[in-house]
Formats: sequence, structure tokens, C-alpha cells
Amino acid sequence: MKPINYLKGDATVPQAGGTKIIAHICNDIGGWGKGFVLALSKRWPEPEAAYRKWHRERNRNDFALGAVQLVPVTAYIQVANMVAQRGTKTGSNGVPIRYDAVAQCLKTLAGNATASKASVHMPRIGCGLAGGSWDKIEPLIINALSAQDIDVYVYDF
Repeated sequence: MKPINYLKGDATVPQAGGTKIIAHICNDIGGWGKGFVLALSKRWPEPEAAYRKWHRERNRNDFALGAVQLVPVTAYIQVANMVAQRGTKTGSNGVPIRYDAVAQCLKTLAGNATASKASVHMPRIGCGLAGGSWDKIEPLIINALSAQDIDVYVYDF
């Protein structure tokens, strides 16, 4: 099992060679405009355009909590749009993050990373606007990715 590599820096500028997947959490209502997605959109237009189309056409595709959309942005980098947030606001149903959906997304991500021999790069997913706890997210990453000997890099900006 490989340990998680914690780095200071920008997750949109992955610090590793080879094929890379940048993973982040999306909501299930088609919203894109706050948090880490702003940095993604500033660097590449493709992840936002793909996510918006995926949501718009959700009656004809797999868009739902737990789904993952991989979007190529360069020859060696893909962005994983992972739907693991119910709505955008904390309310009577608690925080927006859905840990079971995070686990499902990470399992799918592990299969994709293994198949493409990619390292995985991310901010502290689910812990910003989604309201999640790193104490709950980190073990999900370890179980899904690190335990499969996938190189994982978590960036603190």
C-alpha cells in the first residue's frame, strides 16, 4: 500500500510524471461556479463543458450520485468529475457531501487509474463547500486508491 503524498501547491498543476488524473467533487444539481472548479475552469474549459452537458442530458446517461466522468484536458492529464454532493447548501439533511457516493466514485476512479497507469491528484475533496470531514474522506481514499498501490497526491493550496 502506498501512502498519500501531501503537498503544498495547486492540484491543477500535478507534481508527478506520466499519466495523471485530477479528481474533484461535483454536485448533483448541475451547479459549477464556486470552489475548486473555478481553478479547473481557469486552466481548461473542457471539464466544465463536459459536466454541464452530462447534467443537461442526465435523462439519457449515468449522471447521478456516485458517477464519474473522465475528461481529457492534455495528452497526459484527465479530470475526474465525481458526483458526490447532494445539492449545494447545508440544511435539514445535513452537509451536502455524501460519503457513500465518494466511496463509489473512488472505486470507479481506482479502476480507471489502474487501467491507464495514472497517478491521482486532488485537493482535499469534499471538505470545502461540500462540508465534509477529512477524517472521513481520507480513509475512503486509502481504501480505494492507496490500497491498490495507486500514487495519490493531495494538495493544500
